[in-house]
Amino acid sequence: MGRLFGTDGARGVANAELTPELAMNIGRAAAMVLISDEVEHPTILIGKDTRLSGDMLEGALIAGLCSVGANVHILGVVPTPAVAYLVGKYNADAGIMISASHNPFEFNGIKIFSSDGCKLPDDLENRIEEIVLDHVVPYASATDENIGRVTYDTEAADLYIDHLVSAVDCDFEGMEIALDCSNGSSSRTAEKLFTKLGAKVHMLFDEPDGVNINRDCGSTHMSKLQKYVREHKLSCGLAFDGDADRCLAVDENGSLVDGDYLIAICANDMKQRGVLKKNAVVGTIMTNMGFNKFCEENDMHFVSTKVGDRYVLEAMMQEGYNIGGEQSGHIIL
Repeated sequence: MGRLFGTDGARGVANAELTPELAMNIGRAAAMVLISDEVEHPTILIGKDTRLSGDMLEGALIAGLCSVGANVHILGVVPTPAVAYLVGKYNADAGIMISASHNPFEFNGIKIFSSDGCKLPDDLENRIEEIVLDHVVPYASATDENIGRVTYDTEAADLYIDHLVSAVDCDFEGMEIALDCSNGSSSRTAEKLFTKLGAKVHMLFDEPDGVNINRDCGSTHMSKLQKYVREHKLSCGLAFDGDADRCLAVDENGSLVDGDYLIAICANDMKQRGVLKKNAVVGTIMTNMGFNKFCEENDMHFVSTKVGDRYVLEAMMQEGYNIGGEQSGHIIL
């Protein structure tokens, strides 16, 4: 783990630890690392969740990126996975998500994705840290027509929704479900997505005001969703975290279905359909011990990594596995 970037980006209390000055310098350094003889003006996407400090940090990142010649494409409020998807969709050079995930509103963070939609490799993060913290090279200021440009995207969320709909080979017709959006990014996408898939939806915690993100709701506070599903006799409930890269479920009885259970359900289905690559599932050292037994009983191989979805993805890409994740609800297909 680096000095600036942890397993899930750079994080801290907004305007105290994660200041606009630091955000601007991270933007400058990221663009400098990405600029090369082949890419003189890299295009970098920026998305954010619903935190009050998101606009402030977005402005600082824009200033830093444009000041060294990068072009910036603003996505607005979107889930973190939307940034990862749209980097490839738009053929961009990188993507940035402004979010502190499941943490309270006063925190914020900066996650950087490479051109393939994966979190930035350690070596590139180290180079950014060296520029920001060690000042190994001066910031390269662009001038005249070399200053970066900014464009604003009004279709980003809809493009992501359409992508998800196209990836699903079943529907929710006849199902009535509750969606806890954690007053975060999924407030912009969940209702439209699951309605398109045929479900009748009950929306919970989908009115963000900048300070209520993750407050007693979402994937880290499941009790209200569990109660709601039981009382309204719904088919199930789904809860996301602030930036909608975690998902946990509640069954028709209001019982929690955590990330390990969801991965087990998906992996077993994939095995039955003959699409589970190498007959393997990737988890972490924190995966429920019962998961190992489940894999043994169902003739599947369990692969364990360090904690962090980036390490799960790294193992999946290196070995060619096609499902993995964490108990917290990070699930990668």
